[in-house]
Amino acid sequence: MTDAEWAVVRPLLPVPGWMRGRGGQPESYCHRAILDAIRYLVDNGVKWRAMPADFPPWDRVYAFFRRWRDNVLVREFHDRLRDRVRQQAGRDVEPTAGVIDSQSVKADAVVGADSRGFDGGKLINGRKRHVVVDTLGLLLGVMVTSADIGDRAAAKVLLKWVTDAHHQLELVWADGGYTGSLVEHCLAAFALVLAIVKRSDDTRGFVVLPKRWIVERLFAHLMRTRRLARDYERRTTSAEAMIYWSMTMIMTRRLARSHSARA
Repeated sequence: MTDAEWAVVRPLLPVPGWMRGRGGQPESYCHRAILDAIRYLVDNGVKWRAMPADFPPWDRVYAFFRRWRDNVLVREFHDRLRDRVRQQAGRDVEPTAGVIDSQSVKADAVVGADSRGFDGGKLINGRKRHVVVDTLGLLLGVMVTSADIGDRAAAKVLLKWVTDAHHQLELVWADGGYTGSLVEHCLAAFALVLAIVKRSDDTRGFVVLPKRWIVERLFAHLMRTRRLARDYERRTTSAEAMIYWSMTMIMTRRLARSHSARA
């Protein structure tokens, strides 16, 4: 991270328990060095054991990553950054509209049969990333499943979690894969309007569809991160954490550029 990025990140980091007087052993390595190591791994797609010697030992970095993953701290950190980006853009912290979609990616050999499947539509053997973003393209929620899980089945679970976390969410745009009983289910169970944006049958070639391009842009950002070009994680929770880490990098750069421009 640059100094400008660290200035943005530092006040938003979750505070360790030992700094609040709740006991525990103080950490041996600077948070900035640990975060730089995780960002390097996510961005360049290296193995944990291939961490360059410039960073703290790989097992200490992984222990930090695992602790943040298991205690949902990476999502907390991500959400604080997202709130800051929304405020900077002149938006309310809580979104009222979003977009949902899914992306199937190939899985590495380390991914077990219990969490991988075959997506017959995309002809991909691997996992599927189900995401909900706001109208700025910022992540509101993500769920990683095997690729054979249908979009509508996953959306019921994901949208329940997202609406519980964001009570002001009223409208979500989706593609034709989310039609059917899901529309009525969202209205009855979550008081959420699921608007289907369909491609016209008369359209030929590539056409940018309203609202759906927002979530497609997010997938493009994720695929530029080498660790996410394929699913290399043994656990789906690790795969979700990697997505959150990738988004924190994007938002940190955006906030740092904005602060530099104002200065």
